[in-house]
Amino acid sequence: MPYCTQADLVERFGEAELLAIARDETGTAIDTAVVERACDDASGEIDGYVSAAGYPVPLSPVPRIVIANACDIARYRLYDEHASDQVQKRYDDAVKFLRSVSRGEVKLGISTGPASSSAGSVQMNSGRRVFSGGGY
Repeated sequence: MPYCTQADLVERFGEAELLAIARDETGTAIDTAVVERACDDASGEIDGYVSAAGYPVPLSPVPRIVIANACDIARYRLYDEHASDQVQKRYDDAVKFLRSVSRGEVKLGISTGPASSSAGSVQMNSGRRVFSGGGY
């Protein structure tokens, strides 16, 4: 599951902007397949960085900062070579943040290892005799 969705992009950048950079063939609607691909690509880029820091991917729960960076990366990818200076800067900032995470300089506030749970596990104790040779 991607770290951002079309709804996240619309909430952050507005429907008009998304329509301008991801217009479908009719020219009247957002091309959801193009947006989903950009969101998937952004998530893959993020996974590459955070997995280097030891986080299991995909992240769960997804920290808000990751969602924000995923939106900036997906937006940059949707603009392609037409990205404005602001869009480029936000992408560069997202990559800078992810590099800091991969080097361990910034923590995401979630566990870097698999969750430990004793539910359903079997525990054995030895060394204590329950029954002896005597009668009841």
